[in-house]
Amino acid sequence: MGLFGRAGKGDPFDWLVVGLGNPGQKYARTRHNVGEETIARLAVHRGVKLKGGRDNALVAETRFGDQRVVLAFPLTFMNDSGQAVSALVRRYRVESPEQLIVVHDELDLPPGELKIKAGGGLAGHNGLRSIKQHLKSQDFLRVRIGVGKPDAKELGKGHVLSKVPRSERELLDITVHEAAGAVEAIITEGIDAAMRQFNSKRA
Repeated sequence: MGLFGRAGKGDPFDWLVVGLGNPGQKYARTRHNVGEETIARLAVHRGVKLKGGRDNALVAETRFGDQRVVLAFPLTFMNDSGQAVSALVRRYRVESPEQLIVVHDELDLPPGELKIKAGGGLAGHNGLRSIKQHLKSQDFLRVRIGVGKPDAKELGKGHVLSKVPRSERELLDITVHEAAGAVEAIITEGIDAAMRQFNSKRA
């Protein structure tokens, strides 16, 4: 089980929701930060404020009904996301990888497409790779926001970090809103019901 169910004080939290991205104004509104935008959207929905903590992350605690939920955005930069996520898993005593939801950009999906996935491969995503390395598990849940592929593989970094054309940005804004709904559905209705609802939308 690796880190899960270890350390921390008090009762375990039911869910840890992490949105991936890079900190700082330079990276705001880039394709790579759609996960971070989803966390910000969820915090507004829940009426909570994300605050800096000890674990290299902006964090807010909230409830979805009787479920205790932590919303978090790692401040470690994308490639070291696992450092913050593993610290949060310990602090909030998250007991299983199936109680961790990671929201991230996905090159393998067209811009604006959204898919929920449980476990599976990492599709070359450095943020997911870092989380797997630190947690010794890839069984966590993912909410994947499509940002499309560049024309050539070596252009991937520039693609995810560059400013987004206006028409695509409007599409991503809609999908970020949907992604927040997908997270809420996973927590309140379960992963299978959420996958049925969201994965069939643009099939």
